[in-house]
Parts: sequence; structure tokens; C-alpha cells
Amino acid sequence: MPGLTGRMSTVVKAKISKVLDRAEDPAETLDYSYQKQLEQLQNVKKGIADVVTAKKRIQAQESGLQQQIVKLDTQARQALAAGRDDLARTALERKNVIQSELQSLDTQVTELEQQQESLTNSEQNLRTKIEQFRTKKEVIKAQYSAAEAQVRISEAATGVGDSMADVGLAMQRATDKTEQMKARASAVQELEAAGTFDDLTTLGSGEDDIDRQLRELSSTSAVDTEMEKLKAELGSGAAPAAGELAAGTPAEPAAPEAPVAAPPAQAPPSPAESAPTDSPKLTAVPDPESAPAPDASPQFEDSPSQSDAGA
Repeated sequence: MPGLTGRMSTVVKAKISKVLDRAEDPAETLDYSYQKQLEQLQNVKKGIADVVTAKKRIQAQESGLQQQIVKLDTQARQALAAGRDDLARTALERKNVIQSELQSLDTQVTELEQQQESLTNSEQNLRTKIEQFRTKKEVIKAQYSAAEAQVRISEAATGVGDSMADVGLAMQRATDKTEQMKARASAVQELEAAGTFDDLTTLGSGEDDIDRQLRELSSTSAVDTEMEKLKAELGSGAAPAAGELAAGTPAEPAAPEAPVAAPPAQAPPSPAESAPTDSPKLTAVPDPESAPAPDASPQFEDSPSQSDAGA
């Protein structure tokens, strides 16, 4: 279990470090580091000020002790002059104590001065380092900004960036929608040409596609029936009159009759031969399948009989 716990801790720390590394901005990190160094510099300056303050206080105590030493020395002299040796001794004893304290304060002042000098040197070195770090920080930030701009330009030029990928996807979607709209427009035009859609703006009878198809079938059946009727009439063999065959068409003028030769006197004609030959003969009606158009004028023959021609 301890090994498993350590492994889980390592995995969690690695995941958190990866997330933080992704969210970290080098420029912001450098600025934060520079601010922390400035805070350290301010702390050093504050320490120097505290040392100087302590030194000044000790020096003020030294000044007071020196004044007391002068006073006690004067009092001892006055006591001796007055014949009071005991008072003079007491004053001198106090003077010696104060001198001992004054020497201790001198030692402390010396130590504080050394500490002040050390802090001052540290402050100067730290200030120099901070200035160097500030200059380097600005250079690094400029380089990072230039590299970031170069990356964005390269991604935009090559189309590998996220924004360009979104633009490419948007263009692809627009193209797909355009093609779909074109296909839909073509389908609507085809259905409209086929008559599938009804025009709702027209004030017609309101027939639908089924009614229209049935009407076309009825019209086709009527035409077929009439065609069959005409074929039956033409195939029955009945010769229609000239007016019926060429209704509405002007009749052609009749051909002039050919002269008939007079029969010889010695051979009287037979009753059959004496029949008039000037009547026109109607030609046979051709087959309906191979017959010409019904509007053609009928052809008549007006020729003498064979017996008359022989005579």
C-alpha cells in the first residue's frame, strides 16, 4: 500500500504539473518573479533601516552615559573638595559602572555598523541582480512574443492552427450546404416540370395529378377509338363520294373526253357495243394500309371500250 499511495501521489502531481504548465504564461511568470525580487530588495532595505535605527538608539544611550560620566566625575571632585570621601567613592563607583556599560554599547554599535555595511553591500548586489534580471526578463518576453507571433503567422499560412482549422471546417460546411441547396433546387425544378406540384395561385378546377393522368388516358382512348373507326370505314370497300373524300378541298377539273371513232357502216354494232361509252369509269379503291391520304381527289378514267378501239 505505501508503494501504491506514492504512485498515486506521483500521478496526481504529474497531471497537475501538466495542467499548470499548459496554463502557465512565461511573460506572467517572469513579471511575478521580478515582483518577488523587488519585494526581497525592499525587505533588505527595511533591514538596513532597522539596523541603522538600532545603532542610533545605542548611540543616543552612549551620549547619555557619557554625560552621566562627566556629571559623576564632577560630583566626585566636589565631594573630595568638601572632604566627603565616601560620596566621592560612590560617585566614582557609579562612573566605573557606566563606563563598563558604555564600552558594551560601543561594541554593539560596532557590530551594528558591520551589519549595516553587510546589508548595504547585499542590497547593492541584489539591486544589480534585479536590474540584470529586469533587462533579461524584457528580452525574454520580447523573444517569446516574437516567437508566438511567428508561430501564429506560420499556422495561419499553413492552415494548421486552431482558428484556421475552424475556418476550414466552416468553409466545408458552407460548401456542403451549397451543394445540398443546388440538388434540392434541381429536384424541385424536375418535379415542377413533371407536374408533380400544383400551382396554388391559379384559380382552376383544383384537379390533382391523378385527375390529370386519367384525363390524358381518356383523351388517348378517344383518339384510338376514332382511329379504329376510320380504319374500319376505309377497309369496308365502300367508295365515298367525291365530296366526302375531299371535304373542304376543291375538286379537280374533269379530263376532256377522247374522240370516239365512228363504226363502219357495214357492221352494225351489237346492243352491248352500242352502249354509250362516254360515261366515266370509277377506279378501284386501294387498300387502306397502302392508300394515299384521304384528302386526295378520286381519279376517273374516260377511255373508249376495247371493242370500239378494235373497230
